Amino acid sequence: MDFRTLHWKGDCDGCLYLIDQTRLPLEFVEIECREVDDVWHAIRTLQVRGAPAIGIAAAYGVCLGLRGAEDSVDLLIERLNAAADRLAGSRPTAVNLFWALDRMRRTARRIRDLPPRQWREAVLAEAHAICEEDGRMCRAIGRHGAELLADGDTVLTHCNAGGLATGDYGTALALVYAAVEQGKKISVFADETRPLLQGARLTAWELHRRGVHVTLICDSMAAVVLRQRRVSAVVVGADRIAANGDTANKIGTYGLAVLARAHQIPFYVAAPTSTFDLELACGELIPIEQRDEREVTQWGERRIAPEGISVFNPAFDVTPAELISAIVTENGIIRPVSEAAVRAVCGAQRSHSCSHQ
Repeated sequence: MDFRTLHWKGDCDGCLYLIDQTRLPLEFVEIECREVDDVWHAIRTLQVRGAPAIGIAAAYGVCLGLRGAEDSVDLLIERLNAAADRLAGSRPTAVNLFWALDRMRRTARRIRDLPPRQWREAVLAEAHAICEEDGRMCRAIGRHGAELLADGDTVLTHCNAGGLATGDYGTALALVYAAVEQGKKISVFADETRPLLQGARLTAWELHRRGVHVTLICDSMAAVVLRQRRVSAVVVGADRIAANGDTANKIGTYGLAVLARAHQIPFYVAAPTSTFDLELACGELIPIEQRDEREVTQWGERRIAPEGISVFNPAFDVTPAELISAIVTENGIIRPVSEAAVRAVCGAQRSHSCSHQ
């Protein structure tokens, strides 16, 4: 990629820098995060978004909670846990957030015998490792998923699951980028993705910047392009995937899956194994974030809906596994999508019960 979604500068007393995605595509601005609350605010307000990128930001956010500290390791661990607790409250659905925070907590306990300065350096090294691993996972997702796309295919995607949503390269868009690098000609329809227009603002910007032919459509136009057979496949990312393959992604994804099934178009999900929550048996157990009604009733600072009306604004919906043709991970392709196939790729964990499938 010719940009870095987020990166750390300096040693363990350094700072986190990330692209303010709320200002794209009109402005390309990096913001500096020096405190834990800076990262909390960036995640909460979608300055950084996308499940993998949120996880990376959280890992570095924990390190910000240790900047300048000269305490004993026991006190440093308390500070780390307090930072992790704060960041865990930023957004509820993307499981990568909690996966990264849990990993940072485990690392902190495992290395507690190190001297304080070396301990802080090792904690930062773990955050760097999470970021670097994400890049490798995205590239592997692209290599596996590119085989699903043929020369001349056109993909429909929703929201943004590209480099801006990860540490590098993307998940859903990794399939496109890898196929193009193999010499295939691939085009993309990008849903605008109301209410915050991540498709229009971010996906279209990113694809155009990389020289991939992209056509922007309103969300309500997806049915038409599918019916007219202008699309070879629908490819989306994920924020959390349950043990049975049910997938939470940006609101509107479920509708696309239904449309794809009705028109016999393959519907693919691309996500790293860190996005799977194998403790949840099915998608109805996934917590769905409810966001501010002003995202729907306002356009910037201008109100576009009547005062006093009710607003329903879930950030995500859940697509049942039976509507998903395949899930592409860094470990390979899950197809057909079933709990047995998911566990074969991701490993076994205990699942909480589900009232119905």
